[in-house]
Amino acid sequence: MSAPLPVICLAGPTGCGKTAAAIELAHALDAEIVNADSRQVYADFPCITAQPSAEERAACPHHLYGFLATDARISAGRWAEMAAETVRRLRDSGKRALLVGGTGLYFQTLLRGIADIPPVAPEISARWTERLAAEGPERLHEELGRRDPSYAARIHPHDRQRIVRALEVLDATGRPFSWWHEHAMSAPLCAGPLFYLAPTLDWLEPRLARRIDQMLAEGALEEARAARRRNDDPAAPGWSGIGCAEVLAHLRGELSLEDCRALWLRHTRAYAKRQLTWFRGRREAVAVPPGETATLLRRVRDALA
Repeated sequence: MSAPLPVICLAGPTGCGKTAAAIELAHALDAEIVNADSRQVYADFPCITAQPSAEERAACPHHLYGFLATDARISAGRWAEMAAETVRRLRDSGKRALLVGGTGLYFQTLLRGIADIPPVAPEISARWTERLAAEGPERLHEELGRRDPSYAARIHPHDRQRIVRALEVLDATGRPFSWWHEHAMSAPLCAGPLFYLAPTLDWLEPRLARRIDQMLAEGALEEARAARRRNDDPAAPGWSGIGCAEVLAHLRGELSLEDCRALWLRHTRAYAKRQLTWFRGRREAVAVPPGETATLLRRVRDALA
């Protein structure tokens, strides 16, 4: 078995300044940035999912952003395989890999391994997909909360893909999704320090509100209209992300723009709170205040020494 590939990981909640900090780190460490955010893989939503801008990408090479169609699914395991292959190419070219994002499961899968879950029978998957269409994600999330509260607490009530996956695995194996991730893990693909930016919610919330307003001003609605022309199915994985789901509901006439913005902010704040809780619960994760890039760089260099 080959040794885990070396990486540096920078995580944190949405809107905390990871992109700017990552570019500074990448310049200082001769590294390139690899996406570790499950929403920023979708090609149709660069604005709504806050993918690095053209200027930011020009400042430093970025990998695994905006490559997936709205109707395509990607598991944490598949992302980890793609990320590890990118890390391997960078290592072979003499570059470090800096993993950046807010999806805790992605970091866990890469650094700790993936749950070795048996295949789920197609009829079980189909049954849960039909229930999702008939009952909606929130109802199924409530059911997941009763049957696997540990995993349900870590995912958004609108995350259709992960809700269905957890329920189908539970039905197929008789064990909760959280059990598989605790007791049946494969060897990790990568190894390295995990740092996360750790703002308070009081610091973060007004910045999230300003960011949503900026996204709307910079064309979030136009971006979503263009995405609808390619795929108007609200059950498509790309539409399940926070911001995407609320804007789609507005475009479908289900929410006013004011209510869309308010719900977007409420869901974003709740997600940021869950992200912070997740990273604080990782013993290996090192917290750094946002905006203190010099402190972050010093701690990264100490960890690499």
